[in-house]
Amino acid sequence: MKKEKDPCNTNNCFLCRHSLPAWLPAVAANKTNLDFKRGVTIFEEGMPVNGIYFIFRGKVKVHKKWGSEKQFILHFAKEGDVLGYRGLGNEQLYPVSATTLENTMLCFFDIPFFENSLKVNTNLLYAFMQLYASELQQVEKRMGSLVHLDVKGRVAETLLKLQTDFGVTDEGIIQIWLTKQELAAYAGTTYETFFRILHELVQSGIVQYSGKNMVIVNEAKLKALL
Repeated sequence: MKKEKDPCNTNNCFLCRHSLPAWLPAVAANKTNLDFKRGVTIFEEGMPVNGIYFIFRGKVKVHKKWGSEKQFILHFAKEGDVLGYRGLGNEQLYPVSATTLENTMLCFFDIPFFENSLKVNTNLLYAFMQLYASELQQVEKRMGSLVHLDVKGRVAETLLKLQTDFGVTDEGIIQIWLTKQELAAYAGTTYETFFRILHELVQSGIVQYSGKNMVIVNEAKLKALL
């Protein structure tokens, strides 16, 4: 990790977008831009909360421990998203970990400044409440999927959600590149099971997979598995 001097894009930053114009000089004076290489842990589950992170560019996986050596990926964050807000509260400990999936730049603010920003900017406070509500809805939906969908359905849901969240290239390739272990951790299954089901989907002509490139060939058939 290293500190950078690149200015943030006020159209992209969650904090800047929802703050009063008069508050933006304070934002510029209190931010720290941090540059992370791929595969670096930004913060770890159980660590004391030191601040809030806003993604300027890059992609990040947010995950929890699953047993002694495995992880369960809760969601993926991209440019414009917020990290670290799950650690706000009485305990002031991060309940999740965040790890970069590619070279990533973050804007960091300590807790006192962020709390002052919420008090000063009512639009920011409202947007943050909506963020929490949306996150809760997504978590409840994912927990429901883990309970009610079989493994093939969860794999199908994983691929469809990644396509919705990150879009595709002109060739139809989903624009996030993950290992099979990461895909399995997001689907809530083992690597071996995920690999077997993905192979079945490829053999059926529903999905194409090469290296880390994924293409949904027949979306209707994939949705039919849900």
